Amino acid sequence: MYEVLENFIKNKSEIKPKTLQEICSFFSLIHAERGEILLNYDEVSKHYYFINKGCIRLFTNSKEGIENSRYFAFEGNFATALPSFIDQQPAKEYLQTIEKSELLCISRTGFYHLVDTIPQFSKIYTEILELGFIMAQKRIYGFQGFDALDKVRWIIKYQPKLLLNVSNKMVASYLGISPSTLSRVKSKL
Repeated sequence: MYEVLENFIKNKSEIKPKTLQEICSFFSLIHAERGEILLNYDEVSKHYYFINKGCIRLFTNSKEGIENSRYFAFEGNFATALPSFIDQQPAKEYLQTIEKSELLCISRTGFYHLVDTIPQFSKIYTEILELGFIMAQKRIYGFQGFDALDKVRWIIKYQPKLLLNVSNKMVASYLGISPSTLSRVKSKL
């Protein structure tokens, strides 16, 4: 049950088996169905999820009801509505599984306890924040002035799992293009 999480932690830091066991003890296993909403818009995020199997996305809805995907997390990664998780204000996005998923869930209290008491876990949290910031910046700056073809090339370079594991509709919403444009561009590659 904890093998993927243990491997993730071991790859990030040298850690004693007892400490690794302590970290894992704060996580509980959750099985989520495809399309399950883990956090609704305007709810406060009280959990962080580690993905054993499956995929989670963060998305918003426009006033017209159009979904805009903001982030995807795949097996072996963490996901939450981070601004809400940190500041405990209502989330301005949804957190949803996009396929049947096996998740390890940790409460906010447990998560910050580990950050405060286990240096290796604190280091992992810092790395999660830094990598998330870097990827968001690359996406923002990379998409400025990009046409649809350049956006798809960017995805292939930086987030290839998206095109393999996520529907065209969701990928298109992430790229800010229509699904038909995405299909047309993919056929040219």
